[in-house]
Amino acid sequence: MTVYYTKEHEWLRVEGDVAVVGITAHAANELGELVFAEARDPGTTVEQGDSVAVVESVKAASDIYAPVTGDVLAFNDALGDDAALVNRDPEGEGWIVRMTIADASQLAGLMDKATYTALVG
Repeated sequence: MTVYYTKEHEWLRVEGDVAVVGITAHAANELGELVFAEARDPGTTVEQGDSVAVVESVKAASDIYAPVTGDVLAFNDALGDDAALVNRDPEGEGWIVRMTIADASQLAGLMDKATYTALVG
């Protein structure tokens, strides 16, 4: 599976023609323990850079931006009961949304793990 990263601290994992999207461990750590998460409704079309979800911690609320253009397929329902799952496993079970990839060429503008790691130090 190929994973990409954004400068806004989202990650995108390509699974066939679907993108699984969440926030990085760095972002989860910076936000603190999450207490709430919600996403745009399934079927909603989002452009690259549009807000696709929001997460709230005891510190702040933060928009989650779509790394690519596509349609929202699903929200991780487990986050409705336990938003802190993002803190415990941000790049695994703590994913936030699944979406289609409308334009795969947009992936080329995202970062790989080494580039993202260099960005956050």
